[in-house]
Amino acid sequence: MSVKKNPTSSHSKQTVTFVAKSKNSKYKLKSPFKWLFLGLGLTSLAVLSATAGAILAVSLSSTPLRQAKLSPEQEAVFGQKETISYSSLRIPQLSRSVNILVLGTKVLTSDVTDAPEKAQDLGYHALVNSFEGLSDTMLLLRFEPTQGKLTVLSIPRDTQAYIEGHGLQKINEANSYGGPALAAETVSNLLDGVAIDRYVRINVQGIEKLIDALGGVTVYVPKDMKYNDFSQHLYINLKAGKQHLNGEKAIQFLRFRYDEYGDIGRVQRQQTLMRAVIEQALKPQTILKMPEILKVIQDHLDTNLTVEELAALSGFAAQTQRSDVQMLMLPGEFSGDGRHGVSYWLPNLEKIQNLAAQYFAQGYRQDNQKEAAQLNIAVQDSIDDPEAAQAMVNYLKKAGYPNVYLSRGAPEPLKVTRIVIQKGDDTGAAELRAAIGLGEVLVESTGNLSSDFTIQLGEDWPQKAATMTENTNNF
Repeated sequence: MSVKKNPTSSHSKQTVTFVAKSKNSKYKLKSPFKWLFLGLGLTSLAVLSATAGAILAVSLSSTPLRQAKLSPEQEAVFGQKETISYSSLRIPQLSRSVNILVLGTKVLTSDVTDAPEKAQDLGYHALVNSFEGLSDTMLLLRFEPTQGKLTVLSIPRDTQAYIEGHGLQKINEANSYGGPALAAETVSNLLDGVAIDRYVRINVQGIEKLIDALGGVTVYVPKDMKYNDFSQHLYINLKAGKQHLNGEKAIQFLRFRYDEYGDIGRVQRQQTLMRAVIEQALKPQTILKMPEILKVIQDHLDTNLTVEELAALSGFAAQTQRSDVQMLMLPGEFSGDGRHGVSYWLPNLEKIQNLAAQYFAQGYRQDNQKEAAQLNIAVQDSIDDPEAAQAMVNYLKKAGYPNVYLSRGAPEPLKVTRIVIQKGDDTGAAELRAAIGLGEVLVESTGNLSSDFTIQLGEDWPQKAATMTENTNNF
């Protein structure tokens, strides 16, 4: 199947199954393994998932979810070192850090040159079950067993990058030009040589089915989202507030981008939804359903991960704490507005080098730690208490942080204050947390884009602020 480049195509409701599959794509999970998960229900989550994977691996193909056939040269792009070892119980576990490139794709009938006649007669652009198109979403995941951390780097699809053989392009073109290998090579070059060990490609239909299989996810929709595209049967209609979204609604939440931040707003929503998916997926009752979940999404998934590696990754993730999930965004800035020529997210190479060193153990981090007086700190009021928000600003200025300012756009009402390490540079975070005396520290890109830290006030702050006022007259 040949694919036409179409960077502006969007999600549609109907799916047209039209993709050539390898022999491995016929893999089906067998129901007899259901008893295994029930029988191990009293064990730890890590042992539960990892043991199941080890037993499954005995009787199944090593890469049953793989659908793409790569040449030896393309295979060589991905790390060849062993990634797992076995415990005394023959349970697979990670033996080293693993970097996995995740590509989310969307292909419409208008993107392919040889769509079947029945697909062309639908009267609108329907989804095609394919991985051969622009990558709507691009993430680099790092599983770090020595530190117990999971790092997620979001790469905006409009990022300007050098694609071998095609020059400077938007990075989402790489998959359409050369599949996962060229996409991985492009990302590695962009990130100062960070090695890519494995890849996962999932199309938008698979994401929708995954979320439905998980039983939906609960997220806070920051504002009313409404948009219609009749040519693609795309209808977005979400109301602001905390909601439990099914697969279709979750895709609407992801795909909406008609706001002031454009594609970066989509990245922030991706991170919000991803954290919700991770927390939902690691619930004990969800892990018990993993065979059924994989069976549901397998036709929409392509990966060179082995079953043993999937088991080891699941075991690792099951032990990962919320605070150890770090969500970053590729450092850069906008160029153009999309209305007058092509708009790009221009990568900041110096900051990328520091990020690669700090989070991906690649290269060396420059010693450019900011002093408190140099930090830009945004305060977002999630509790609708302007007096408490201003009190935070006043307190921090007196505590030696002069560049503090109020910022609108708190993502959701919070019970516990959050200190968001917006740009991934955690230097000074401990001191800031100590100065405030409360708050959950999260490495995310969901705060104010221009800040070093974003403090999102929770319900725990007003009482503390009042106590501090009485005791110290700081305000």
